[in-house]
Amino acid sequence: MSKSASASQPSADIGVIGGSGFYSFLDDLEEVQVDTPFGPPSDPIAVGDLDGRRVAFVPRHGRDHRYPPHKIPYRANLWALRSLGVRQVIAPSAVGSLTPEYGPGTLAVPDQLVDRTYGRPQTFYDEGGAVHVSFSDPYCPTGRRTVVDKAAAWNPVDGGTLVVIEGPRFSSRAESQWYAAQGWTLVGMTGHPEAVLARELALCYTPLCLVTDLDAGIEEGEGVTMQEVLRVFGENIGRLRTLVADVVRATPTDRTCPCPNTLDGIKLPRELP
Repeated sequence: MSKSASASQPSADIGVIGGSGFYSFLDDLEEVQVDTPFGPPSDPIAVGDLDGRRVAFVPRHGRDHRYPPHKIPYRANLWALRSLGVRQVIAPSAVGSLTPEYGPGTLAVPDQLVDRTYGRPQTFYDEGGAVHVSFSDPYCPTGRRTVVDKAAAWNPVDGGTLVVIEGPRFSSRAESQWYAAQGWTLVGMTGHPEAVLARELALCYTPLCLVTDLDAGIEEGEGVTMQEVLRVFGENIGRLRTLVADVVRATPTDRTCPCPNTLDGIKLPRELP
């Protein structure tokens, strides 16, 4: 049963933002309806146990996939996780490849991000004066290293640039070719503003990008389709779920990375519960 967040609410230190297929790796699930200043998250937050680690899970698009990429309540999702005690976020997602060397089924752990979205609320600091948060390295270095180490069987791509487009449409061939010409390697629709919002809350944020297709400009043919994306993601969901669970187990409890210091000297625009 869902309930509103309160002093007696369950807590977690690791958050997972992903698809509904990730529910099953948690035990003793409890759903919590968290109220945020930015509205409700995509769904009630599911909090459960994995080998002694408390994990909070939110389906990015909602359980019934009702939110397209440009309508996902990103701010509510990240705020809700942090209000439950989450300080480290693991974020699996489906992406397209901008290089033929990274075919469907490839796991990539990018180290850079380019924002090509527009119109999405992408900061918590939209009032009370100008605040500038460092974003030169968008992802947690400790989280990235943990994923690369635990994903050795995948032969993962360590590094690269994820360009995030507005969606929900896929890229034209010209757009895809332009992205590739810049040296960018992956294209997705949900990595921004998720990563920057996590940074604004001093969270460790780590992407796990599963390549489901070669983007439109990479090779001749009909281009990427939604059916292709869903098929490849479905074929790999079991392996990806196992990897996420392994990463949760291996994630250090002490944060020695730079992420906790992001807000040094900066006050959150609203008080967290």
